[in-house]
Amino acid sequence: QVQLVESGGGSVQSGRSLTLSCVLSGFTADPYCVGWFRQAPGKEREGVTRIDSDGMAKYADSVKGRFTISQDHAKNTLYLEMKRLKPEDTAIYYCAADGATSVGVGPLKCPRAKEYKYWGHGTQVTVSS
Repeated sequence: QVQLVESGGGSVQSGRSLTLSCVLSGFTADPYCVGWFRQAPGKEREGVTRIDSDGMAKYADSVKGRFTISQDHAKNTLYLEMKRLKPEDTAIYYCAADGATSVGVGPLKCPRAKEYKYWGHGTQVTVSS
């Protein structure tokens, strides 16, 4: 049974930092994709960043240069370091995981945001101005 449990959310002022954690258990896909998504009130869930088992990371334009995704394989934990937070970063943040598709010698192909198979329950991040 795959479980993803997020933690680290909270309320901070604009410009401050937060680091989210996601502990993955029972997830054995290889190759794989793991990522962070967020959903603000009244908006659809959107992709924030993801990383694959080759270590390739991608970021949404809105967070490039401010957010960093990383993994600790020994702890089965995914992190999202968020710096220079803005009020528009306010949302529930979810981690997600799924297998990746290997396409020849090219980069691994990750699922689309809504297609990820495993999801955590989310952690709230609130940024005040």
